[in-house]
Amino acid sequence: MTDGGRSEPTIYDVARAAGVASSTVSRALSKPGRVSFRTAEHVRRVADELGYRSGRMERPLSTRGTGVLAVIVADIANPVFVGMIRGAEREAAQHGLTLAIVETQESQEGEERAISRLEATVDGFILASSRLSDQTIRALAKRKSVVVLNRTVGEVASVASDNVRATKKATEHLIELRHSSICYLAGPEASFANGMRWRGLKEAGHELDLQVRRIGPFLPTLRGGGDAAERWRQRPTTAVIAYNDLMALGFMQAVAASGRRVPGDVSVIGFDNIVDAGLVEPGLTTIAAPLVSLGSTAVAHLASRRRVDADTREPVLLPARLVVRGSTGPRPP
Repeated sequence: MTDGGRSEPTIYDVARAAGVASSTVSRALSKPGRVSFRTAEHVRRVADELGYRSGRMERPLSTRGTGVLAVIVADIANPVFVGMIRGAEREAAQHGLTLAIVETQESQEGEERAISRLEATVDGFILASSRLSDQTIRALAKRKSVVVLNRTVGEVASVASDNVRATKKATEHLIELRHSSICYLAGPEASFANGMRWRGLKEAGHELDLQVRRIGPFLPTLRGGGDAAERWRQRPTTAVIAYNDLMALGFMQAVAASGRRVPGDVSVIGFDNIVDAGLVEPGLTTIAAPLVSLGSTAVAHLASRRRVDADTREPVLLPARLVVRGSTGPRPP
């Protein structure tokens, strides 16, 4: 009962007020992709005005659909995604959910095809380092539960590492070692994290009167790091910050093969703190992103959501930490 003894509004009350069939109300509130966007918005607005709350809005995700979430990643071989998937799997198990893992091989077209295939059969999407445009992601979020991982998109639930602050930490470490010139080895041009890391370095350079420049983009792989080393040798700096650990390791291998020393001739910092970062010699100084926490936070959000349009919120930014190893040292004389 509502205040004053009035009965709770029913689906039939919403249908009459909206001028549609009760089945249309049900689809608009539970599976908005089954009706036009205009109809879904109209029905939701009427339902809100009447104070109607359907079971779809109130039950946890695992009890109102298939119990399957699709996690779409750019490259399953990248250790970064392994950590995110592990965290997502652990959280999904606690909520009785199943994850479907899909790899797009850094392809925007592949990502669009995967979403089209899965949209009707999953309860929601976790888009990890998505290559889709913000507009495309917002359109999907109007039809389906979506969390963007390792990136932020306005009006869509987003969970990411604080790349700007992390890059500034790395820069401050190099300044303490008296470096005055840093080169950023850029990753994929469409990568949100790539843009934020370069932004952090540019801001640090401006604030700390430091010479910074960028080369790339390069593939976020060992080979990409080797290609970056060739370009860097044309105009070397005393320190580099790479888009990720794989690029940093490839850069170190190529530098060593050319007769230069790390960190004697150049200090190197990566991102992500993958397992291999601590196994090479010298060990790689890197930014440790909370990969497992990123994945678990994304699933926790989807599992606890109460409304399909509840995405208008500030992004969740998780802190990262600097892990200092042997690949950074004092500026060479």
